[in-house]
Amino acid sequence: MQTEFESAEDFAVDQLRKLREIVSKTLEEEQLITENLLHPPREYLTQGQKISDKVARFGGSWSFIISFFVLLVVWILFNSLALTSERFDPYPFILMNLILSCIAALQAPIIMMSQNRQEEKDRQRSENDYLVNLKSELEIRSLHQKIDLIAEEQLKAIYDLEAKILTKLNDTKIQD
Repeated sequence: MQTEFESAEDFAVDQLRKLREIVSKTLEEEQLITENLLHPPREYLTQGQKISDKVARFGGSWSFIISFFVLLVVWILFNSLALTSERFDPYPFILMNLILSCIAALQAPIIMMSQNRQEEKDRQRSENDYLVNLKSELEIRSLHQKIDLIAEEQLKAIYDLEAKILTKLNDTKIQD
């Protein structure tokens, strides 16, 4: 019976094997792995995903922070300084606390949805970086082997040339 660690290790080994296959395939085809980065496939977002991105973008902006701060200050000042009959949420501002809690309860999962999608994009970028690095390593190894082969051939040619020169020198010494 396999432990959870062994199955996770098998999974990781399988993933590495698949990545190596992709890299070797692109090496054979002399194709650039980075094409996916430069020209990513068009991503089709659902309406909910678009909304979550907009909410996350606005919720993390200075305009949201400033406008929300201004709204809270106006709310507190109005309910503190207005006539008693005009106050709709007197101190301790229970309605304001309820609204803030509801906003936080709705905003947090929406932001998490947007972050999860961004995390998936980052994972794909990271995987692509790994593939590029792996392909570079394989190319460098290939170049290293080619350079070693060229160096061996040149060394052999130098030895052959040296042997010919020595033979000619010996022949000329014998003739003298």
